[in-house]
Amino acid sequence: MWGEQSEKSAPFVWKKKLEKQGLKDISRRELEALNRKTQLENVIELEKIKKRRLEREHQQQQREDDMYLMQRSKEAAQFDEWQRQEETFHLEQAKLRSKIRIQDGRAKPIDLLAQYISEQNLEESIEMQMHEPYTYLNGLSLDDLEDLLVDIKVYNELEKGKNLDFWTDLTIIVDDEIHKLRKVEAEKQRIATGRREGIHQSVAKDVTQIFRGKTAQQLDELKKKIEDKINSQQDGLDIGYWESLLSQLKAHMARARLRDRHQENLRSKLELLKKEQELQVKKEELSDDEAAGPSGVSTRTGEQADDSSMDSAAAQSESEAGPSKPTADNHESDILNECFEMYKKGGYEPKYLQPGDLEPGVDIITEDKDEEILDLLRQKVLGINQEEELYSREEMLLRKEARRGMNNDEAEFSVETRVDSQVYLWSDKYRPRKPRYFNRVHTGFEWNKYNQTHYDMDNPPPKIVQGYKFNIFYPDLINKNTTPQYFLTPCSDNGDFATLRFHAGPPYEDIAFKIVNREWEFSYKRGFRCQFQNNIFQLWFHFKRYRYRR
Repeated sequence: MWGEQSEKSAPFVWKKKLEKQGLKDISRRELEALNRKTQLENVIELEKIKKRRLEREHQQQQREDDMYLMQRSKEAAQFDEWQRQEETFHLEQAKLRSKIRIQDGRAKPIDLLAQYISEQNLEESIEMQMHEPYTYLNGLSLDDLEDLLVDIKVYNELEKGKNLDFWTDLTIIVDDEIHKLRKVEAEKQRIATGRREGIHQSVAKDVTQIFRGKTAQQLDELKKKIEDKINSQQDGLDIGYWESLLSQLKAHMARARLRDRHQENLRSKLELLKKEQELQVKKEELSDDEAAGPSGVSTRTGEQADDSSMDSAAAQSESEAGPSKPTADNHESDILNECFEMYKKGGYEPKYLQPGDLEPGVDIITEDKDEEILDLLRQKVLGINQEEELYSREEMLLRKEARRGMNNDEAEFSVETRVDSQVYLWSDKYRPRKPRYFNRVHTGFEWNKYNQTHYDMDNPPPKIVQGYKFNIFYPDLINKNTTPQYFLTPCSDNGDFATLRFHAGPPYEDIAFKIVNREWEFSYKRGFRCQFQNNIFQLWFHFKRYRYRR
């Protein structure tokens, strides 16, 4: 029993595997040593795998960090480019505003200063270069100078230090002018300025005379002497006086630098003008030399040479034309023969097609329809181009009478339809003709319940025909006692339309019009009129309005 338990508690040995590996007779101790070695190798391999996994994760994280930094650098570069473009845009807009204000005659000091410093202005205009730039500050108030100081800072930021020296000198001068104006206001109000001037009023003019007229180099040397004097700290030295003198000297140095720059601009402009004048003089001399031309002998020799060359060219063309003529004739005859052969073969003869061979949707115009369209076009041309000649004086008066009271909602109506051919007994005595007419068609909106629901005044409903006004002229009726009549016949092909035919008698033929087939209003209160007066047959009517019901 205890032996069986010991066998069960012993580790499992895979004997089949050992036999396959050739380790059948191995002892238990060797087998345990082999298992420990295998386990150790597995542990080492797992450590290596774990290490490689950590290295891959580290490399992946490093790549992600590099990509993130690269993306950040790209975004930063793009943002810098956008910022640069925005600053360039603002600078261009500021220059454009300045240009517009100068053209309109409402220029600000910053506009004149910006135009002065612009590079292209040196070649475009000399008027802006005739005065020093700081002269534009004369007569400005304290508020104007403060605004100018802000504008100078804006231009200096937009130009990215392009004209830093110029704007710095102007800033110094503007600050000095602001200080002077504030000092004057403080003296008027008897308030302490908080800044020690150190120079008496009687001495201030002498100090200004000392600074005036000196160049920037001379003022720079004077500045060094004043600074050395202040740094020496001698006994009895008035430091406040020399510091105040030094502060005034900065403004005078800025003016001197601008004055020197202005002189250089004038000299460069003068050189440009001299070069332009020299070029213009040279062009005038060349044009004069060309206008003078060669001598008479050379002209005659040139004419003789031209005559000889023309004669030789004519002879050459005649010699070339002789042999080439028959070849051209042969070529033309070949083309004609080829065309005749193709015509005989039926290449240019159209083929006859049956109506069933045509594609669906193709309109076929018969001879009668074509003749009808042609007649209508002829009548239209005659009515438009020869109206004054076709209408007599009496007919023109009748048309004028018929036009009376015509408003914007009415238009001339002249759509005739063909009447069947008739035989008249009086045709041998009087020439039959159609009467003249002036008709109107009345259109408008119908604000029924449906249209009120679906449309409004901004989006009106479609216009519809609401009535007609026919005015037929019969000035030459043979029988004045007969009254003209009208006949209404619905169209056989379309029930929405009808034919309205007018009959009066000789010498007038019947005339018919195609109108909308709707029920008429025969009440005179609704505008109905049917009368024959002053040789005019008038038929006015409106259609009935139907109420919309759900």
